[in-house]
Amino acid sequence: MADAATDSLQRAIRGMFGELLGMRIVSATKDEVAGELTVREELCTTPGIMHGGAIMAFADTLGAMGTVMNLPPGAGTTTIESKTNFFAGARTGDTISGRCTPLHRGRRTMVWQTSVTNAEGRLLALITQTQMVLEPKGG
Repeated sequence: MADAATDSLQRAIRGMFGELLGMRIVSATKDEVAGELTVREELCTTPGIMHGGAIMAFADTLGAMGTVMNLPPGAGTTTIESKTNFFAGARTGDTISGRCTPLHRGRRTMVWQTSVTNAEGRLLALITQTQMVLEPKGG
């Protein structure tokens, strides 16, 4: 059974790009956000192989969620940098998993690293992203 934080993040992507990707939030704490999705043809670049941009978007969403879990009240976030190393492809029908952990949690920026793996545990991609912390409106 999912906890309140996991449920909250799953609700937050309703009607948004994360839902379009088909993301499922598996767990969420201030120290780690994990999710998964099943590769569909609509997410592929060539028949049967997931588009690298879809993998990056999956990781970016997890990193943003990790930042949100660590923001002060009223603050927001946006991605300002992202780097991806691809190691292997994901195929249609595969379920991929992302595990996102913080490398740095500062007042103005946070840096998160996401490992994306397949069901066998093979590393498909490693993504490092920097999130800007946006001050609360009127603050």
